Amino acid sequence: MSNNDIIVSLDIGTSKVRAIIGEISNGTFNIIGVGSADSEGIRKGAIVDIDQTVQSIRSAVDHAERMVGIQISEVYVGISGNHIGLQTSHGVVAVQNEDREIGEDDIDRVMKAAEVIALPPEREILDVVAKQYVVDGLEGIQDPRGMIGVRLEVEATIVTGTKTAIHNLLRCVEKSGLKVRDLVLLSLGAGQLALSKDEKTMGSVLVDIGAGSTTIAVFESGTIVATSTLPIGGEFITNDIAYGLRTLTDQAEKVKLKYGCASIEDAAPDVTFKVTRIGSNVDKEFTQEDLAAIAEPRVQEIFQLIGQEVKRLGYNELPGGYILTGGTVSMPGLLKIAQEELAASVRVAVPDYIGVRDPGFTGGVGILYKVIKNIRIRNAGPKKTANRPKSTGTQETARKTGVMERLKKLFSEFI
Repeated sequence: MSNNDIIVSLDIGTSKVRAIIGEISNGTFNIIGVGSADSEGIRKGAIVDIDQTVQSIRSAVDHAERMVGIQISEVYVGISGNHIGLQTSHGVVAVQNEDREIGEDDIDRVMKAAEVIALPPEREILDVVAKQYVVDGLEGIQDPRGMIGVRLEVEATIVTGTKTAIHNLLRCVEKSGLKVRDLVLLSLGAGQLALSKDEKTMGSVLVDIGAGSTTIAVFESGTIVATSTLPIGGEFITNDIAYGLRTLTDQAEKVKLKYGCASIEDAAPDVTFKVTRIGSNVDKEFTQEDLAAIAEPRVQEIFQLIGQEVKRLGYNELPGGYILTGGTVSMPGLLKIAQEELAASVRVAVPDYIGVRDPGFTGGVGILYKVIKNIRIRNAGPKKTANRPKSTGTQETARKTGVMERLKKLFSEFI
């Protein structure tokens, strides 16, 4: 990684398309540009119109480019949806180096070995996530680079998706004039950013509530173990408000964002607003309490369905509780309803960077986090002996003798 690297993430959601530009400068990471555009052509998290989606991507990318003054040519694209599947796999290889030091090539080969699984013809591998490595029978290794061994194994989670959904997404991005560097599972990226190490180890549920869909990801033992997508989200609250106030959906969305409250207890009876009703030119006045009375039952239902889905996945009480993210969770009073309905510890995750301090940006920033982590792991690999500064005199002789004696004992058949 050079001193100044620019990486760009693209999060294509039901209501918004977000392009986020990150810069790595001397080891530190900063967000330097954000572009956002209303999403057209997406319904419940799935692409239903290629041309409209392409236009939305171009608008978001243009916005980000103007903010920073650079041209974006390559992006890392987030992917999610109910077509995503997880399955476990196992890979085994022999360490190739003569000195039996595990290097980057061995890691790549063992991950490739784990990818050799039977897949239905309509599915494709998106990512391989290592749960743990095993070196000569020693389990629980997170990063075996630089270790000495003969046999390297990996227990991995294979992330798969349907070819139709994957290629439609790639098609949209490529038609907008961008090259896709890689597809990143949004739940994995958001998990890197939003969850602490303990939350991922002990067990927790990351819930991303967007406009058209809600993605549930269960983390345990440091990695993702289950995922599911429900076709519910903030749009349902907007539609209820539109029906309840008998107004246009666009106006209902504006009212929700400005005056919306998920809890009747927290709503203010003296906060009023006017909306134009369908079939009438006369504005009618409503209070924030009226709005909360419409929104609260729908928010309660959303969290009831989330709780049921987590139980269906086979997880009842996880010590880490629930971590909420996504644009919808910004609504006042929603956290209180979530705690009541889920009967567990619940918190909202927000990226801690200027310009993106909103739960709706967690996925996009999470993509950058995951990419940076992968690059740093590769760059932090062990240095070759030839690159180390040479010692002088008796210290060098003693060190060489000691190393040679140990190698003779361990690997006499290779000397």
